[in-house]
Amino acid sequence: MRKIILLLVSAFIHYSLIAQTENKRIRVSDDIELIRLSENAYVHVSYASLPDFGRFPSNGLIFIINHEAFLFDTPVTDSLTKILVTYLEDTMKLRIKGFVPNHWHSDCMGGLGFLKSRKIESYASQLTIDIAGKENLPIPEHGFRDSLRLKLGDKIIDLYYPGPAHTMDNIVVWIPSGKILFAGCMIKSLDSKNLGNTADGDVHAYPATIGKLFQKFRTAKIVIPGHGAFGGAELIKHTRELAARN
Repeated sequence: MRKIILLLVSAFIHYSLIAQTENKRIRVSDDIELIRLSENAYVHVSYASLPDFGRFPSNGLIFIINHEAFLFDTPVTDSLTKILVTYLEDTMKLRIKGFVPNHWHSDCMGGLGFLKSRKIESYASQLTIDIAGKENLPIPEHGFRDSLRLKLGDKIIDLYYPGPAHTMDNIVVWIPSGKILFAGCMIKSLDSKNLGNTADGDVHAYPATIGKLFQKFRTAKIVIPGHGAFGGAELIKHTRELAARN
């Protein structure tokens, strides 16, 4: 009987979590949705297609304090970024104070050109800035080497470069007030079987980089990868295991 009760409780919790997640989803367009994490944070999920991969989702983060927001990563194009920003400004009545890309790929800063046209300040690793210049991409305005602390209202936003992994310039964003780690593409979702695209990264440095992340952010309650479902610190452990196999 005790086992049956435990199974029923487990099933109820599982169903409640699914229902809760569904209630948090906001459809912005056919290619963009928002998932509410808390009163102050949303994951933005955008969909794009590539010839070799088909249609795939990419994650970003929106952090909000008193109707002001920071945007972390953009959809892959200026046009999709315009749709997202227009919704945030016109429907959610937010003022976007700043933008931070995780690294230089288009699924992180493909919409930077649009943000620059709107005079939205951008912050990035100096490595990202240097690569963007070489690749003839729009260039973020403000750079940092190892870490940078920003503030939105009275809340702290920490940017941290742990080392090469998915790319040579990938960083993470830590929001201590919500214990949210936006780790981007260096962290893999739990259903990932490998590290994915590492053509612009360093597979030899990958394990040490993820090890640094785990030591520094093992108390994270929400860990958001660049693609796929978010979770907790178990995503860092899973990625560390994948990196160790290479």
